[in-house]
Amino acid sequence: MRPEIAVLDIQGQYRVYTEFYRADAAEKTIIMINGSLATTASFAQTVRSLHPQFNVVLYDQPYAGKSKAHNRNEHLLTKETEGQILLELIDHFAADHLMSFSWGGACTLLALAHKPRRIEKAVVSSFSPVINEPMRDYLERGSRYLKACDRYQVGNLVNDTIGKHLPSLFKRFNYRHVSSLDTHEYRQMHFHIHQVLDHDLERALKGAQAIDIPVLFMNGEWDEYTTSDDARQFGRHVRNSHFSRIQSAGHFLDMEHKAACRDTREVLLGFLKPTPREARSRYLPVQGQHALAI
Repeated sequence: MRPEIAVLDIQGQYRVYTEFYRADAAEKTIIMINGSLATTASFAQTVRSLHPQFNVVLYDQPYAGKSKAHNRNEHLLTKETEGQILLELIDHFAADHLMSFSWGGACTLLALAHKPRRIEKAVVSSFSPVINEPMRDYLERGSRYLKACDRYQVGNLVNDTIGKHLPSLFKRFNYRHVSSLDTHEYRQMHFHIHQVLDHDLERALKGAQAIDIPVLFMNGEWDEYTTSDDARQFGRHVRNSHFSRIQSAGHFLDMEHKAACRDTREVLLGFLKPTPREARSRYLPVQGQHALAI
């Protein structure tokens, strides 16, 4: 399963590395949006779950992963800017669905608030509109370690908190990745944390009231940082909200063990694949002709 790789120019300002996993029989395309400190590699398991039922698009933010070598990274990006980049990618790949992980949910909601014409459904995983006490402690400690560029503490913090339910091999990979990031990536994440702590998340929630497509909010039963109960508060902001709790799973869901991977896949496909009723609703009879797709 080899992706088609391209580095796209976004409005002459950013260069974005993309991977397109094409499936000849797939009718729909889904774009995956990374969480903080993450790259395209973090969606390896999810790609296997969704492909070949869907064409799958992965990308790295301009400051991260395989995009950073193509950008100067002189300025910090806001979540609004990341949302605009996502809108450009939706148009470029003619995407039908979105799926975000963790803090990627913020720019996803900001993009969806613009009502991109083609997007039919979205999945927001491991995200919450509430900064509860465990999450606040994680963010405040992360802010200190990132500001000091303390690689040892940053790597251990992720594994000891949101990554506590990951297998040991994944924890080793996670530590190696997080503790070896460039200084500008630490600055970027420090900036994002303070956007969140300064209540900037409220802007995304206010914009979310304009979203009218179905959105599935998916959280792990054991995730104390973005809990499924807290995620249900999205129902006050997104009118067509759906919720799912993955049993015996923490923040990283399908990466944690086989049962969580299986259950996550079933929930995703159950939500994204149209039911017969949904399929019929997309066809309207036209007088004197067969039904036409609209």
